[in-house]
Amino acid sequence: MRSSHACVRLALLHRPGRGSSPNHPGDPAGTGGRGAGVPARRRAPLVTRSSPVSRRTLFTSESVTEGHPDKMADQISDSILDAIFTEDPEARIACETLVTTGQVMVAGEISTSTWVDINDTVRSRILEIGYNSAEMGFDGHTCGVSIAIDQQSADIAGGVDTALEVRKTGAAEDPYATLGAGDQGMMFGYASDETEELMPLPIHLAHRMAERLTAVRKSGQVPYLRPDGKTQVTCVYEDGRPVAIDTVVLSTQHKDGIDLETLLRPDIEEHVIRPLLPEDIDTEDVRIIVNPTGKFVLGGPHADAGLTGRKIIVDTYGGMARHGGGAFSGKDPSKVDRSAAYATRWVAKNIVSAGLASRCELQVAYAIGVANPVSLMLETFGTEEADPEQILKGVREVFDLRPAAIIDALDLRKPGYAECAAYGHFGRTGPRFTWERIDRADALKAAIGA
Repeated sequence: MRSSHACVRLALLHRPGRGSSPNHPGDPAGTGGRGAGVPARRRAPLVTRSSPVSRRTLFTSESVTEGHPDKMADQISDSILDAIFTEDPEARIACETLVTTGQVMVAGEISTSTWVDINDTVRSRILEIGYNSAEMGFDGHTCGVSIAIDQQSADIAGGVDTALEVRKTGAAEDPYATLGAGDQGMMFGYASDETEELMPLPIHLAHRMAERLTAVRKSGQVPYLRPDGKTQVTCVYEDGRPVAIDTVVLSTQHKDGIDLETLLRPDIEEHVIRPLLPEDIDTEDVRIIVNPTGKFVLGGPHADAGLTGRKIIVDTYGGMARHGGGAFSGKDPSKVDRSAAYATRWVAKNIVSAGLASRCELQVAYAIGVANPVSLMLETFGTEEADPEQILKGVREVFDLRPAAIIDALDLRKPGYAECAAYGHFGRTGPRFTWERIDRADALKAAIGA
């Protein structure tokens, strides 16, 4: 059954069922802008979701490399989390990082039974990224590291350790009833069948190009590259489906003295961009723009200060789905900003994999210190193959979205988060990406009789 625009909201407490233990804008909005100095040529028209005429639109997403200062900060925060989780998986962690010229500042609230060498963890991550000498603009061997860590607030801990439901009714036999959400807020998960990874194509390609840019640098294939870099991909959509690549923008830090026209730009096009252009959509007229400002020698924290949590759209769906505003890195999974965002991606991916919708977005919201979500909403954008209310009913039956149940189902107390902190948290494979599992699609179909 298809509707023109299906959206189901429930404002009641989410009640776990028999699940195992525990500004999506609709069709992508167009863009008609172009950078100064970039030659003009015919573009897809600028339209919005409400346009009654054209269904041909442009949608753009960006990514950054692990050497981008904001991503450095994310990786440092998650490296500290991983180091603590290796010894104390029950730790409460909220770790923020600032990187700037020659300096790293680590701050936050951490309650743990173990001790880790934060100074060494910070330096190791910076060196692994590739900032290992003054020539790079930042040196993990010699940079200053300042640490200002306190414990988690006892007021917060009391509410999270013993959820409101338990405080009102007494001890519960259900092991998932005790842990309250670490904060209030709303989180979104999204999936689309436009790629094998069930991710939007623009952010998927932007991530893979950023990842490849780092790979050719570290392997020595393009030896004059430096760690900082950004990618951006614009796709042409017709009736909500990607049909062509319109523009690729890539800016990369490089060694001084490199000829941009005869060396850098041809190398980037040959070794990074062209190998990743998909074969099943039109790329014949793709416009490739490399280092449009000219030279990019000064980069990393020496050029721009970086902070944990400033790349939340890069981390998720590239703007194709809405975002609740909370960052992921440096947070243990009692913080639903992280764990519930992972869980809603897991749910959305299983909905699409089950064939119940071609595209869907799920919102969940929590109150601090309360185990059960305060609301759950499903948006299927008119692509559903079953009644959206029945799909949502199946979600409530198959998935337990209380924090402790999410942590258990997705094994979120194991280290490995630093790997997630660059090139996107979604649409990837590996042991840490448990939320990418397609393991409940059949249960969902059975729950709604599909």
